[in-house]
Amino acid sequence: MSASTTPPFNPADPLGIDDLLAPEDLAVRDTVRSWAADRVLPHIADWYECGELPGVRELARELGSLGALGMSLTGYGCAGASAVQYGLACLELEAADSGIRSLVSVQGSLAMYAIWKFGSEEQKQQWLPRMAAGEVIGCFGLTEPDHGSDPAGMRTYAKRDGSDWVLSGRKMWITNGSVAGVAVVWARTDDGIRGFVVPTDAPGFSAPEIKHKWSLRASITSELVMDDVRLPQDAVLPEGTGLRGPLSCLTHARYGIVWGALGAARSSFEAALEYAKTREQFGKPIAGFQLTQAKFADMAVELHKGLLLAHHLGTRMDAGTLRPEQVSFGKLNNVREAIDICRTSRTILGANGISLEYPVMRHATNLESVLTYEGTVEMHQLVLGKALTGQDAFRG
Repeated sequence: MSASTTPPFNPADPLGIDDLLAPEDLAVRDTVRSWAADRVLPHIADWYECGELPGVRELARELGSLGALGMSLTGYGCAGASAVQYGLACLELEAADSGIRSLVSVQGSLAMYAIWKFGSEEQKQQWLPRMAAGEVIGCFGLTEPDHGSDPAGMRTYAKRDGSDWVLSGRKMWITNGSVAGVAVVWARTDDGIRGFVVPTDAPGFSAPEIKHKWSLRASITSELVMDDVRLPQDAVLPEGTGLRGPLSCLTHARYGIVWGALGAARSSFEAALEYAKTREQFGKPIAGFQLTQAKFADMAVELHKGLLLAHHLGTRMDAGTLRPEQVSFGKLNNVREAIDICRTSRTILGANGISLEYPVMRHATNLESVLTYEGTVEMHQLVLGKALTGQDAFRG
């Protein structure tokens, strides 16, 4: 290619990653970006400061109309989008706020995916079309107060009583819990771990909201309390046996995080870049100083390497060749680098970086939760360590 036909350098896409995307991919990205700019960005600082997500049911219906709920699933009113398109949607949602992406991830990749993958045809018909439309919000109950990284130790228990099941226990840190119409709850039974589809209006079920959070403040987080919740026989997910069920759901959701975390990083990077071009010290914009440029160069390298990694994993998921260890690779790298980008961006903004007038500190504190949920850094390191060495170090 001659110099005259070489495309100009694009600071927003320095590696030309957009060239890897089909027109349909770009259309999904631009549609979600436009929605977030209109419906989230004007309000998100106030929502975060107040620690609430007002109008969540209306937002869910709007996201449903966009096809963003369960978008990579097929049938039952789901969009049937590609994995790359789902990833791009997660990227744009988290560029607005991690809490909005969490709403979509838990709805589609955890609650809906569990029913779609392991449910009966009756369960799918009953719940998935309404969840895809955002008419019913779902949540996913796996983590417990004393069992996070080791879900096999869960205490929530379901026992048979005639033809019914009776479910008792507690789940903790559950996104969407207080506004959900249906919960997918994992419990021990005499036959091992099973998943249950639990209508949240069932007697004995409650979901008190968790307050006083310093992260994911514009997200609804709850405890689930099951006090002898009686369920019919057909509430159990027929194909969801053992930990294979919930762990496969988590793999699907972690894939969205691989993309989403980079949305928070991109938003922080862009805010810092614009600030540096106009903020003057010692007679010129701070963007003109070598140390500031070094920060931008390092951040851009990690951000766009992460995007290449996310796209690669997306193409593997679309081809049916993506392994859980590879998703761990992506979450470990991209969330860790995204937090570092947010922190570095904050240093460029100086004291202004802690203000909600800018998105940087909000993204940084949100990512502290993203770093932990759906597998801590240590868990993903051990997943990769086991895959690389063949030795299981999970139990010391």
